[in-house]
Amino acid sequence: MASFIPPSLTRDRFRWVNRRRRLSRSRPSSSGRRVALVWCILMLCILALLVKLSQLQIVQASALRELAQQQRQIRLAPKPSRRPIVDRQGNVLAVDRIMYTLYAHPLLFKQSKQAIAQQLSSLLEKPVEDLLNQFNQQQTGIKVEVEIPEELAGRITQLRLDGLELIPNQQRFYPRQDLLAHVVGYVDIDGEGQAGLEYSLEDQLLLPEVAAASLQNPNPVSADAGDTPLDALADNSLAYDNLQLKLTLDSRLQRVAQRSLRQKLQEYGAKRGAVLVMDARDGALLAMVTEPSFNPNRYYEAKVNWFKNWAVTDLYEPGSTFKSINLAIALETVHLRPDDVVNDEGRIQIGKWPIQNFDYRAVGGRGALTIADVLRYSSNVGMVHVMALLQPSVYYDWLERCGLGKLTGIELPAEAMAQLKSREQFINTRVESATTAFGQGFSITPIQLLQLQAALANGGKLVTPHVAQGLVDETGHFYWKPVRPLPQSLFSPETTKQVLAMMEQVVTDGMGKPAQIPGYRIAGKTGTAQKVALSGGYSDHRITSFVGVVPVEAPRYVVLAIIDDPLGEDAYGGNVTAPIVKSVIESLVVIEGIAPSK
Repeated sequence: MASFIPPSLTRDRFRWVNRRRRLSRSRPSSSGRRVALVWCILMLCILALLVKLSQLQIVQASALRELAQQQRQIRLAPKPSRRPIVDRQGNVLAVDRIMYTLYAHPLLFKQSKQAIAQQLSSLLEKPVEDLLNQFNQQQTGIKVEVEIPEELAGRITQLRLDGLELIPNQQRFYPRQDLLAHVVGYVDIDGEGQAGLEYSLEDQLLLPEVAAASLQNPNPVSADAGDTPLDALADNSLAYDNLQLKLTLDSRLQRVAQRSLRQKLQEYGAKRGAVLVMDARDGALLAMVTEPSFNPNRYYEAKVNWFKNWAVTDLYEPGSTFKSINLAIALETVHLRPDDVVNDEGRIQIGKWPIQNFDYRAVGGRGALTIADVLRYSSNVGMVHVMALLQPSVYYDWLERCGLGKLTGIELPAEAMAQLKSREQFINTRVESATTAFGQGFSITPIQLLQLQAALANGGKLVTPHVAQGLVDETGHFYWKPVRPLPQSLFSPETTKQVLAMMEQVVTDGMGKPAQIPGYRIAGKTGTAQKVALSGGYSDHRITSFVGVVPVEAPRYVVLAIIDDPLGEDAYGGNVTAPIVKSVIESLVVIEGIAPSK
């Protein structure tokens, strides 16, 4: 039976449905609003992209094109060219050369990566697997090897392999590595000298701008492997004007000195040392070794303090090696004779300061000593008595005449100036002249001590130490020589002969016996000085030295060895440094052809 719906209910339901439909048609849906919002955002983004694209393509187009071109270009000779440096035998110590960097672009390979890796493996001395790992890093611009010499670069070129690129760059090369690093110096990545002669004589080493400019390639080489043929090597890319800087140093003697010094440094656990050899006639240095050294080809691996040549830049108290200079001053001033006598008590008191001999505890006082014996036994107390014969003001004048307080004039950079106490303090404080008598209480550089010892060897003249002869061509003609002052007269020839005779006794009968060489007459003097403590006064650390002059009958060469802070109870100048001087002189007499003494 069908259900009955009243007409009134049907009409009401119909009106409700129609009203809902009208409301839904008059009001937009939420999904429609979202679509409209997304559409607006997309249109704004498209508009922004169009604006940015227009800016890049129209406004900035020329600037971006130039920047991209610069990134794709490599100029072949960006660094200034330098003249070679050679030793006195003509052995090359520094020279410009072209080295290459090999890049790989696997995207352009026409052979398999395996095939190319196999062909390069033997040339580069790299395993095939390592090369394949490099090739798989990316599609282009892979740095495969650096510092490839020109001969090897030519062999790689002959392989005619697509996708390889050799980029040349100019480099300063030091074939002797660390042998003369402190003298020659090094050139940094920007082509600027940073130490040694590379810095101090840079004006003489740099080629004229005209010559260097003629080698600048006006047409840059593209770094894109697709544009650059593999055999486009940089022929004639180094400037050359036929001149080279010739030094006074001898690489053979330098090697002997370096080897002997390093052996003693290791034996005594010392932190640094120096060996210097000078021709006393004119101040020319035949050897100049300072340790620790560094490899100028890889200067970036060295510690900063290794760069300085401390034989020139650092001060130290010379100790007993200065006694021979003091005796020369005394002989010149108060007319002493080597057989004059002073009393050696072994220990004396000057004011509140005790002064004693280094061997006082073992020997005590030696009593009456001749001036020659004072030097032979290295008596501190005896030297105090000798120098007390001079007025302090006269003594100070002589120290100034010796050049203390002035530079020697050596052409190496950053030379330090010897330090003396003020004139007033030296004259009015008795202990100052007393300590100076045995080489303490003032400081000096090793190069200046060598200069003064050379004055004893050459008859009393103060010469200028130097390592550079000048700019010379292939025929030996000099185009430039350093201008140096004339030698200054310091001591009389008779005084220097007397002092050398006393120094010879140090080697024959005194503490310098380890420097003896059969058949040769050698004069020498040991030195063992206490080091100044950071807190003031003196510490237990010491600096040992020995100076030798050869041959005594015709003195010409002076050899100075210094070792800083050796360890051990026997760490004295005679034991530590005298053997170094002996080994250097043994080579020196052979190199220079010095005949045995008659």
